[in-house]
Amino acid sequence: MVDLRRRNFMRAKKVSTPPAVRLPWTADETLFTRGCTQCGKCESACEENIIIKGDGGFPEIDFSLGECTFCQKCVGVCEEPLFTTFDVAPWQLNIEIKSDCLATKQVHCQICQDSCETEAIVFKYLQASVPQPNIILADCSGCGACVSVCPESAIKLSTSLLGVQNE
Repeated sequence: MVDLRRRNFMRAKKVSTPPAVRLPWTADETLFTRGCTQCGKCESACEENIIIKGDGGFPEIDFSLGECTFCQKCVGVCEEPLFTTFDVAPWQLNIEIKSDCLATKQVHCQICQDSCETEAIVFKYLQASVPQPNIILADCSGCGACVSVCPESAIKLSTSLLGVQNE
């Protein structure tokens, strides 16, 4: 089994690096790193080209490249039993809007709301102020459409946070 935390330690990387966002419907991180052969078929199958080789050569999702359409092609080409069934949510990701968000700097920007098909990001209008983003976590599919369009890279989807955080 590959322990990526030890690998990061030997590379003098920050040991508390949050876990990578794996492919949708990945059953478990440990099962994934044990069973993934790093063949690259999932990367080739991805219509959106958001699957990259991450730490240790394992595939991970890079939302800065685009959104996941949940087409299931990455799962379909994998020959290993690494995934859950499609009747469950593709993943449990948390969304964070960091302090570099233009709205928090009093600049009108709602591009993340415009890109959110499920309407999980809404802007609340405050008296005499620029509207501020609020996230309805229950409505967020974790597709990542909001990440790549953000001009300040202020939106982060991760597997390590316990809830929505606005810095």
